[in-house]
Amino acid sequence: MVVTDAGRIPVVHLVDGTYELFRHHFAVPSHVTAEGVEVAATRGVLGSMLGLLADGATHVGVATDRVVESFRNDLFDGYKTGEGTPPELFAQFPLLEAALEAAGFTVFAMVTHEADDAMGAAAVLAAADPRVDVVHVCTPDKDLAQVVDDAVGIAQVDRRRETIYDQAGVEGKFGVEPASIPDWLALVGDTADGIPGLPGWGAKSSSTILARYGHLEAIPADADDWDVPVRGAAKLAATLVERREEAELYRHLATLDLDAPVMDDVDDLRWIGPADHLEAVCAHIDAPQVAERARRLAAERTRDS
Repeated sequence: MVVTDAGRIPVVHLVDGTYELFRHHFAVPSHVTAEGVEVAATRGVLGSMLGLLADGATHVGVATDRVVESFRNDLFDGYKTGEGTPPELFAQFPLLEAALEAAGFTVFAMVTHEADDAMGAAAVLAAADPRVDVVHVCTPDKDLAQVVDDAVGIAQVDRRRETIYDQAGVEGKFGVEPASIPDWLALVGDTADGIPGLPGWGAKSSSTILARYGHLEAIPADADDWDVPVRGAAKLAATLVERREEAELYRHLATLDLDAPVMDDVDDLRWIGPADHLEAVCAHIDAPQVAERARRLAAERTRDS
């Protein structure tokens, strides 16, 4: 495919809607409608997404966890569940999805997969399109560091900290290449996802070993064969040998499923304006100003095109 400047897509934005909903729930004051529905986080995320458009975003996908549990819960009993999630927050997932779709955004509402899987799958698909310059995966979640790839233009973005992580950024943060992130999480663990990791394996030792060997299966079973210095090497090696099946399971849990259902084509992510019923949705969440802002943005896009 020959790509002209007119056909270029400078940036595709893929946003972690689950993270954004949680962040806004705990960061903004409560807002309960006359019907007794908590909507503050939904209003906050919707405003944030319109802000992304105001900053120039053209192609946006938002991934959410319609249900918190996924296929990974069938693989490991200790994997994260929705337990402990405030009910007024959990109830906003379908509300957020409806509001985002009414505002004209493409939403990946995951049921058997997780939002992380959707962002990873969409990033790889979008990066393969020759029209796309770069894909920004907007989440601070450690899991998504594994899809960062300078060669195809995938970077991870922490919008709150205004930080962009390319491959060097991932290596600087974790001490390993993006491809080794699932192995690193298997050893260190990830409390956010309920992955315990292996006893004794901390971030420093895991980074040192994986920076040298890359993946679990390449790590020599005998610490005497390790050619990088690690404190407590003999005990760490013994633990890995004894718990290799566990480590491999944890790595599987931490590995994104890039076959998760997402868009068919990057064009599906192009924002062309809100749906006709946006005003009704915004009235339900006491946010008529959000609908007005979306209409203004759409009018500006039409005028400038």
